[in-house]
Amino acid sequence: PTTGVLYKEDNYIIMTTVDKEKYKCILPLVASGNEEEEKDYRGPTPGELLEPLFKQSSCSYRIESYWTYEVCHGKHIRQYHEEKETGQKINIQEYYLGNMMMKNPLSEPDREEKENPKESTKEASEKYLIPTKNIEGQMTPYYPVEMGNGTPCSLRQNLPRSSTVMYICHPEAKHEILSVAEVTTCEYEVVILTPLLCNHPKYRFRASPVNDIFCQSLPGSPLKPHNLEQLEKQQEMMKMPFRRIKEEEMHSTKEEKFSSIHKPVAVGSHQLLTVGTTHISKLTDDQLIKEFLSGSYCFHGGVGWWKYEFCYGKYVHQYHEDKESGRTSVVVGTWNKEEHIEWSKKNAARTYYLREDGTQTVRMVSHFYGNGDVCDLTDKPRQVTVKLKCKESDSPHAVTIYMLEPHSCQYILGVESPVICKILDTADEHGLLSVPS
Repeated sequence: PTTGVLYKEDNYIIMTTVDKEKYKCILPLVASGNEEEEKDYRGPTPGELLEPLFKQSSCSYRIESYWTYEVCHGKHIRQYHEEKETGQKINIQEYYLGNMMMKNPLSEPDREEKENPKESTKEASEKYLIPTKNIEGQMTPYYPVEMGNGTPCSLRQNLPRSSTVMYICHPEAKHEILSVAEVTTCEYEVVILTPLLCNHPKYRFRASPVNDIFCQSLPGSPLKPHNLEQLEKQQEMMKMPFRRIKEEEMHSTKEEKFSSIHKPVAVGSHQLLTVGTTHISKLTDDQLIKEFLSGSYCFHGGVGWWKYEFCYGKYVHQYHEDKESGRTSVVVGTWNKEEHIEWSKKNAARTYYLREDGTQTVRMVSHFYGNGDVCDLTDKPRQVTVKLKCKESDSPHAVTIYMLEPHSCQYILGVESPVICKILDTADEHGLLSVPS
């Protein structure tokens, strides 16, 4: 390695392979550089940072193949399934997984911090260790809120269901539900991503630095272990040819009917830092707007098992990618201009925002995409209302996508991006957008 504070000659380990080849491996010195900031922190407690969420009576939703999960922050957690019976009567099957038992959702660590403000931060942090959870292989700090007194559980002598809601810092999140898991019978863990916790240094997500380990062969051993050389040769031979065939096969089966029953995975996204947000290639703004409006540049996003692809003026797809079985795709809605115009005559296609100077500007446009894949629950095609909103961001190429299902197989897709900010004011009476002049 190049000399530097990370590597010292005397910090090494001798490794021996199965073939008795010996290597001296120099290890990096790993130290945390954030301790000072954490030690000096005197700002609001995590409970106080989350208080706006509890006071606003806001709710988050997660839609899975059968159940919808509703977390009304500081109030309750509900799991429900809606079914339309003949004559449009809606039958709801529901369970409460927990209710907030105390009026103030601040938990014990916050109270201790409030009651003992003179206590040194070091003593306080030793007294209360921040719990962590393994998410995508990364130990992530979380703030727990306990909820009990849910619907009685017949499998546990009618004891009430209970849940722990784990709030995790994520700067770009919108309080999404990342996962719901039943850890033991009728006891649940719900993980929520929220930007509110990110102001507290102890809850900030930190990517673990990846440092190389350098190994050098000792006298009598080859430069590279024999097995490693064999493995590299095999990998080289196995590279591209198969993958192309697999993708072609995958696209040919894409049009086949897809059953909406699937196994949800415990934790959804690939990378915690980019949940629900995609950073797109560095096209110029004008190029990007033209590509987006022509439908050739599509937005991707979403949290959890399902991801979403939105191509303006073309379609909305919901898909899941699996290493073994490839990509499963559902057509949620397809674009038909005439159908949208009919829809817009009965629904508000534009929503306005009144500026301080009294002028109006478009805040959001809604577009109707119908004629999706037939839904098992309703025997009708899926349909989606796409709500395009302006979202200012440091990255002009960020997009956030989230999906709600207020009725079975009738969806709302929220799409927010700085790209949309530049074209909202071009919306015509039907909310259709064009390239700014």
